Amino acid sequence: MALKHSYTLLAPLYDFIVAGPLDKARANSIGSITDFADKDILINGIGSGLDIPHLPRDARYTGTDITPAMLKIAQKRAQKHAFSIELICADSQQLPFDDGQFDIVLMHLILAVVPQPALALQEAARILKPGGSLYIFDKFLKPGEFAPVRKAINLLSRHIATRMDVVFEETLAHSPTLKIISDEPVLANGWFRLIKLEKSLITKDEN
Repeated sequence: MALKHSYTLLAPLYDFIVAGPLDKARANSIGSITDFADKDILINGIGSGLDIPHLPRDARYTGTDITPAMLKIAQKRAQKHAFSIELICADSQQLPFDDGQFDIVLMHLILAVVPQPALALQEAARILKPGGSLYIFDKFLKPGEFAPVRKAINLLSRHIATRMDVVFEETLAHSPTLKIISDEPVLANGWFRLIKLEKSLITKDEN
């Protein structure tokens, strides 16, 4: 089953499954952003809009998700909070934006969902301005971690809702313009992590 179709079915239950225990980490990720004022910010993989209540209002926001049913819930949440955000149906692995369009990109619980996380991170790096910041909240295996149960469950879960076999360090290796600024374990003995990346001011093409 394609993730777009499975998340259409999951949309009415998504908040019940994901909200609650993960809200604090989500808020902490957003709270670590020191400068929102007059910035162009992409919420990449916005889902049902659970980030929206935590976002300051002094920025310009765009949210993307591949599932229209999830975007409808996000739109209702934005209206409930009188929050201004442009919502676009788009694939995180092929974003419809120009190079260097955004100052900040948030990717909360999306890298470990998409079929090709390295491609999604490359796309996020592409549309991020040089010197811009990328904030990630997700679950990742450690390099070389055995994790037989998670890997066994992943054989099914990756087709329905989420992957459990993503190694962030391997994913990052495909985006040489990004460097780690901070990396903090937050839940499930470090399975979930808050990661801040920054895009280099000078790309290899400019050297």
